[in-house]
Amino acid sequence: MVRAWYMNDNDNEDQRCERHLSPPLYVNLDELKEKTGVLYWQINADNYENDETYAQIRQERGYDYQDNLEISKEKLADYESKLKIFFTEHLHADEEIRFCLNGSGYFDVRDRQDRWIRIKIEKNDLLVLPAGIYHRFTLDQSDYIKVIRLFIGQPCWTAINRPADDHPARQSWIKLVT
Repeated sequence: MVRAWYMNDNDNEDQRCERHLSPPLYVNLDELKEKTGVLYWQINADNYENDETYAQIRQERGYDYQDNLEISKEKLADYESKLKIFFTEHLHADEEIRFCLNGSGYFDVRDRQDRWIRIKIEKNDLLVLPAGIYHRFTLDQSDYIKVIRLFIGQPCWTAINRPADDHPARQSWIKLVT
């Protein structure tokens, strides 16, 4: 089950650590959806091919393409530079959908007050980040994750780095969470 919390954005701390505020301030799934538009489902990663909920999500949301991405020093070419790209704050014109098959990591997303919320993604977690949300990704200290990336139509992974407040997807996201 996914966990989320407001995070300490101390640049001196390893980005792969949990980075809790003191005291910790957790965010439940309803708050996460309300404050960010992020959606969550728990799906059995060991049997997702036969999972009715997974099939229903794909059909209802129009996700007709998927591929796998494995992030580790051994599996991802140009590992260090890719991690820097993933951890640069950005948005996308389309949803970002990730279903974790193994390993773990963090998605950091901005709430409507521009505060960071850290979302721990682990095996069985399916996350949908809405188009236009500022976010970034990092591995945790396990240094490994394997995910399915889902798309509507042809895969498109174009990161639009911040600032991008005038982008139409950003304007739509602001309306979604206000």
